[in-house]
Amino acid sequence: MKGDLRLKISRQKGKSHEVVMAADGRDVSCDNMILSAYEREEEGVRLCGLKLRICYAEPLLEEHVNLAMEAPVTAHFRPDEVPEKITSLYMFGPWWSRPGFADSFKDIPDRTQVALFRYADRCGCLVPMVGDRLKSYLTGGTEDEICLVMTALRGGLESIDEIMYVYAEAETAYEAVHRAFAWIIREKGILPREERRIPEMFRYLGWCSWDAFYTDISAELVTQKADELIDKKVPVRWMLFDDGWFPSRDRMVTDFAPDTDKFPGGFRPVISDIRSRSDIEWFGIWHALGGYWGGVDPESSLAEREEQYLYRTANNVLIPDYRHGSGFYRDWCRSLKSEGIDFIKVDGQSTAPFYYENEVPVAEAARGMNRELETGSFEMDGAIINCMGMAMENVVARPASAISRNSDDFFPSRDESFVEHLLQNAYNSIYHNEIYCCDWDMFWTKHPYASKHSLLRAISGGPVYFSDKIGETDPEVLKPLACSDGKLLMMARSARPTEDCVFTDPLKEGVLKLSNYAACGDLAYAGGIAAYNLSGSTQTVSFTPEEVPEIAGAEKYWVYDYFGKEAHLLGSGEKYEAEIDRDGYAWYVIVPFTGKAAFLGLLDKYAGAAAAENIIEKGDSVTFVMKASGRTGWLSETEPSAVYLNGEEITDRVVSEGCLYYADMQESGETAILTIK
Repeated sequence: MKGDLRLKISRQKGKSHEVVMAADGRDVSCDNMILSAYEREEEGVRLCGLKLRICYAEPLLEEHVNLAMEAPVTAHFRPDEVPEKITSLYMFGPWWSRPGFADSFKDIPDRTQVALFRYADRCGCLVPMVGDRLKSYLTGGTEDEICLVMTALRGGLESIDEIMYVYAEAETAYEAVHRAFAWIIREKGILPREERRIPEMFRYLGWCSWDAFYTDISAELVTQKADELIDKKVPVRWMLFDDGWFPSRDRMVTDFAPDTDKFPGGFRPVISDIRSRSDIEWFGIWHALGGYWGGVDPESSLAEREEQYLYRTANNVLIPDYRHGSGFYRDWCRSLKSEGIDFIKVDGQSTAPFYYENEVPVAEAARGMNRELETGSFEMDGAIINCMGMAMENVVARPASAISRNSDDFFPSRDESFVEHLLQNAYNSIYHNEIYCCDWDMFWTKHPYASKHSLLRAISGGPVYFSDKIGETDPEVLKPLACSDGKLLMMARSARPTEDCVFTDPLKEGVLKLSNYAACGDLAYAGGIAAYNLSGSTQTVSFTPEEVPEIAGAEKYWVYDYFGKEAHLLGSGEKYEAEIDRDGYAWYVIVPFTGKAAFLGLLDKYAGAAAAENIIEKGDSVTFVMKASGRTGWLSETEPSAVYLNGEEITDRVVSEGCLYYADMQESGETAILTIK
């Protein structure tokens, strides 16, 4: 920080104070307040904190005018240097964040919760902190000052002792983000993404009822959809019963059990029937964080049974208690387990602060409800899809659950929504991936942009599920996403913009490139770049293989154009260029060149290289142990002398197309061993 900190302290009854002070830890007195600010380096990041205390000479005999509910503190501070470019991830509503691109601090969007700065020789990541009680966010500042707002959503606090922001710098934006969030993860005592266990069902293809039925779900409709999937041999392994399955009154839940008008025998008969006739193994349900949007019906028998775990807010809403509501979630999960349910999707998570508005500080309320939800859902072995909860007080509050929605909904009836959906998922992953396996939401296979959505899901690194109406599922759109047994070829992290796209608005400048990589054990074996032209004219996509940082360091790379079916060998740092039509897209698989066969894997799958489970190079041969089989390809400058599949020679079955070689194998979810000499 360069210079002093300018503060506006807002108190109740419209009272406010302007304070200018140094961040040197020394106390400053102002109108019965004592304040101090500090800045320090810690574990590779820079922290700035604020302490404030309101003191009353006669606390029992004078009126208390304490801090305001919203924005009790507004701080302006001048960084050491003004960046060339700024990318903000800001909340455009209570539930989701999206990117904003700026050249000045004054253009930072309101409610920004992550800001990325690009300087001439480095990048920075500033994260307004969620503390024990308050949360901070950025808003528009001045040409040379950042503006940060602290808020509690509870009026009347007499003191603050919080870190306002965390700041990290590094050579690249992603290194800076990682440093900042590594500190936050340690500070909050939560797990990073790599230590969160992805529940087994989310490694398989799924279907959700939402866009098919909305709240008109029923046993009959679910069975009809299952019949279609069975008839079309779609390898779905899980189904999610979304909103509308439980009884309610005035948007309040009245019972844990399914609505008997919609599911006359409960879930058990439907689930047992579908399981007996298909490979669909897992079933999940939806509910809101508060039970339903309006909480729990206070006049229901459910409210009476769960009374000890519920909290009645000042505006008479009954919700799970942020201190001991785990019993409510536990009892619901136990009831669901008895009906054959295996996992839950919990919506409306950013509602937590609004439930407790002006009663419990925002950070405390969100932390408590997330903790109680995860504790209670232990009955489901932690199998949760967290949803509508990208406000930072939720992001940093979940101890261990792995899956978190990464964008606003897929809107099948809004033709223009694809671009916004892509932008949100791509840029939100920049920070969300540090903690979660990101869920890029469901999609329709019968849709004008179905193939674009399909590729996005394949490279997302998260769950893949669709929500077509009865009779409208197109199996061909799903085939590139999963093996014949429904298992996904999941890439190793969330897809995210390449470094050169982090600070450019793809609606104005060129092509949006998303990178990801496939891991083989601890080895980042192959990478990929998906390119989407969001402009109104033909564009040139240009990249070097090292733009997938996990595979950097090789002398040469193969680049395989998935749709064009062409391969090119590039040297380190050499650029690949191609034209992409207006509204077009492309997918390039990148494999480091080792002098032997470069495994492309299952050629009919977008993430086919992720089929590699182990790679063994010995003498003049290379062996690929594959998680599944199908049409399998590799790239090589030399023709193989012999090829073996599971020990049987298949050399005469190998087809060559230039430097591309492939063998047609029966598609199977079983392990296969391919040896090339």
